[in-house]
Amino acid sequence: MPKPAHKKGRFHKREPKEYEEEVIQIDRVTRVVKGGRKLRFRATVVIGNRKGKVGIGIGKSHEVTGAIQKGIAKAKRNLITVPIDGTTVPHDLKIKFKASKILFIPAGPGTGIIAGGAIRKILELTGIKDILSKSYGTTNKVNNTKATFKALGMFRVTPGMAKRKKASAAKRIEKTAAKPTEKTEANSPAAPAKGPSKKDENPTKKVEDKKEEIKK
Repeated sequence: MPKPAHKKGRFHKREPKEYEEEVIQIDRVTRVVKGGRKLRFRATVVIGNRKGKVGIGIGKSHEVTGAIQKGIAKAKRNLITVPIDGTTVPHDLKIKFKASKILFIPAGPGTGIIAGGAIRKILELTGIKDILSKSYGTTNKVNNTKATFKALGMFRVTPGMAKRKKASAAKRIEKTAAKPTEKTEANSPAAPAKGPSKKDENPTKKVEDKKEEIKK
């Protein structure tokens, strides 16, 4: 009897995901209809690649896993690119969304993320490592999530940030231009050693011929 073939997915290595996912909150939502109440789940999800791309989505379903998957699909459609100045945000920003008010201030390296709850999760997935923030008003996670996402979309590149990017780009170009020349010199074939010319092939024979000519 031939041995059964292994399943395809058993030894198959999973490819790394492009975006990391984080569930902020899962709520039970009831909807009153003519026949009674319908129970569903609402999941607020954030995705990001920790390099400036982030998105949020809210999904609803009769199951928790279905709500999370719907939220991830919506978040992928609502991705934005956030300009990051080193490890912090480019400038100060104060945002108001419904009842939530949030203040963001740039911080020096080593400060960390001074934030809590939903705001901290979004900033981590964005790739920001140093920032000061303060939330006023409501503690509703959904509103704070939307307010933070709106604020990240309002950040702009400052003149100082643009200058630093140009300087770093020029340095990279110089390095890449210098490396190929060094490699070509190292890998270039050495000049072949000059062998004895035809004139100097047999000097002893020439001396003997001259002696014979003199004797004659």
